[in-house]
Amino acid sequence: MRNLAIFFLCVSSVFAAGELSGRRAPGFALLDVMTMKYHDPADYRGKVLIIDIMQSNCPHCADFARVLEKVKAKYGAQVAILSITNPPDSQQAVGEFKRKHNVTVPILYDCGQVAGSYLKITPQRPTFNIPHVFLIDRQGIIRNDFGYGPLTANIFEGDGIFAEIDKLLGGSQSAGKK
Repeated sequence: MRNLAIFFLCVSSVFAAGELSGRRAPGFALLDVMTMKYHDPADYRGKVLIIDIMQSNCPHCADFARVLEKVKAKYGAQVAILSITNPPDSQQAVGEFKRKHNVTVPILYDCGQVAGSYLKITPQRPTFNIPHVFLIDRQGIIRNDFGYGPLTANIFEGDGIFAEIDKLLGGSQSAGKK
């Protein structure tokens, strides 16, 4: 009976990937407290945009930060990456995270509203797991999203995200960085 429950949990996790997709990416203007520059998803139209909701004290987020740096190196200007953190993170904690993990992508500070709109937080669904990543196409539509779990670990710790990005780029990454 226990194996059956584990099976259904695993199957439901597969179908849960992408449940927040297929809609226009919510807009926002969030500050990168390290550079004092605001970022808005509309500024990245024409590029694939990755939005990573994370926390500086999350070990899976640290692993994913390393993966995102590889994404940045491989795809260059074709792909933009924005990480978003929420309280209780602070400017000091984010700065330490960036230094410790050699993070060069912007980490934006949110009070919870942006994460809530992307993750569709409601009173019936008040919590979420991190990290959670959203893949947004060149027109600003969320094409897929993944929350960290046993079936999505390759997205956050391996090379699974590259195949997802290649789908959005239509194989154009082989043409080189733009």
